[in-house]
This record gives sequence, structure tokens and C-alpha cells, in this order.
Amino acid sequence: MFKALIVEKDDEGKTHASVQEIGEDRLPESEVTVAVEYSTVNYKDGLCIGPGGGLVRNYPHVPGIDFAGTVEASSDDRYKPGDKVVLTGWRVGAAHWGGYAQKARVRADWLVPLPAGLTPRQAMAVGTAGFTAMLAVQALEDHGLKPGAGPVLVTGAAGGVGSVATAILAHLGYEVAGVTGRPETADYLRSLGATQIVAREEINETVKRPLEGETWAGCVDAVGGAMLARVLGQMKYGSSVAAVGLAGGAGLPATVIPFLLRGVNLLGIDSVMQPFENRQRAWARIARDLPLDKLEEMIVPATLGDLPKLGADILKGQVKGRVVVDVNA
Repeated sequence: MFKALIVEKDDEGKTHASVQEIGEDRLPESEVTVAVEYSTVNYKDGLCIGPGGGLVRNYPHVPGIDFAGTVEASSDDRYKPGDKVVLTGWRVGAAHWGGYAQKARVRADWLVPLPAGLTPRQAMAVGTAGFTAMLAVQALEDHGLKPGAGPVLVTGAAGGVGSVATAILAHLGYEVAGVTGRPETADYLRSLGATQIVAREEINETVKRPLEGETWAGCVDAVGGAMLARVLGQMKYGSSVAAVGLAGGAGLPATVIPFLLRGVNLLGIDSVMQPFENRQRAWARIARDLPLDKLEEMIVPATLGDLPKLGADILKGQVKGRVVVDVNA
């Protein structure tokens, strides 16, 4: 028997989440069984713990889109008992049972060996949010961003993706401007390396002018919506925006003028279906370029029993930094 957060749906269509003890025979059939050590909390997790957001196919369900732990059993030669592994994406925790449990069973293709230099706890402080942040930084660099080109804007900077992006960019020598709607997070963002704090209301309003002054050398955008439209008109010539989220809405009330007159690039970042080679590259960069002391400052510890409240909180934008869930606590 082991503990898991089980989400059930009643006859009225309402969901209820609780920690229960279940048997290993409840796990789905697959290739690798992992003794989970840590997980984390993302926006998708909040949806899956609560109303489902159209992501959960069948109930009862175990959410948790990320986990790290130790292989217990494997029918795939790539992994053997005792191997440390990490999983993000592949619709685990949504379409498939996930990491909010002391055991998980998944396909070998979905796993990545835990990179040297990271513990399972640190890997979950990174999680999908940090993995996405690194993919965004790599995309910006692949499109020409270099330190010294000017300030790099990070929107939603106090959230999971934004926090890690801020720390990575600052560590790499970039001047980082963090956008936040919570003034109380300013000191936190400065501790991660941000040199400029931009109030959300300063940049969240759509303007009629398609172009403004060239301000930002790059941008990691977790907000979308009107803010992204505004930022596109403030980008420097030939610069890029890496779009990673839609906290401000899925719409984009913009024009094509920044693309045509300034050669601005809008780069879409998907973390769910990334090929294995790209995952290895990103995790290797995380182990090398994310300062672990800054990562520690982001961590908010939690247990399985804390997850129902945390799931609701993240949907309201009330979670700062990176929640690390000790599933064995």
C-alpha cells in the first residue's frame, strides 16, 4: 500500500481530492515503476486537482505533471532499479496518472535520467516551470540574444517560470527586468537577480500605437494577452519574445507591424512533447546555469495533504516561487 492524492468526481460532476492509501495493482500498466520522492505544483496541476479544466480523461485520477524519484522496476533496458529519474510533460498527471503519489508507473520514453549535480528535490524545484524557462532562454539565445544587448523582460516574474527564468538570465550575465502585479514580491525578484522591477499596470494596457520605443533585447513572456501585444511593440530590432504561458489570456490583440518593421520574432515554447534529446540538453543546462542557492530561495515545502489548497491557490495566482512536494512526508 502507498499514499496518493486521489481526485474523484461525484454524481453531480463535482470533484473532490483527498489523500488515500491504495495498492500497487491500481497503477496503470506500463514499463517503469518509480518510487516517487518529490513533485511540484503547476497551473495544470491546479486544474487537475480541481475542476479538471478538460485535461483529465477518467476518474478517479492521480494528478501531478512532474515527479522525480528512483526506479523500482523496469521492463525497458534503458532503466534499471536504483536509477534516479525525472519526468515532466507527456500529459502525465492529466491524461495519465501522475506524480502525486509515492509510486508511479510510466513509459520509459517519458523519463530522463536525473542530471549529475541535481538531487530529486532540486529537480522538482525546477519542474516543468524551470524546464520551460530554460527552453525559453535557449530559444532566445539560439535567435541571437547575448549579454550586453540590453535588458531582458520577464513577465509574470514572481511565478514558477518567471522565477527560474530570472535566476538563469541573471546568472548568465543578462540585465533582467521583472514584471509583477504583486509589489510585495519586488525584494524576492531582486534576490533572484532582477535589476529592474516593472509594475504590471505599466505594461498591461493595450495602446493604439503598434510601435513604441525600442526597449527590450529579449523577453520571456508567461502572460500573453494584452501584455504580450504591448511588449511586441517595445522590442528592439531583430529581437525575440519566447511565449511560454497565458496567465493574462489566450487572445493576442496585436498587429503584424513589429514583425514587419522591426523583424521581431515570436517564439512558441512547448515543454510537454519535447523530444528526448532536447530534454537532455535543457536539463544539462539547468544543472550548469541555474544557481542552486537561488533555486533554494524559491522553494516552498509542501506535503500531499497541502495539495488541495495549493491547487486552488495557484489558479488564483497566489503561489510564489516553486512549491516542492515531499510525497513521503
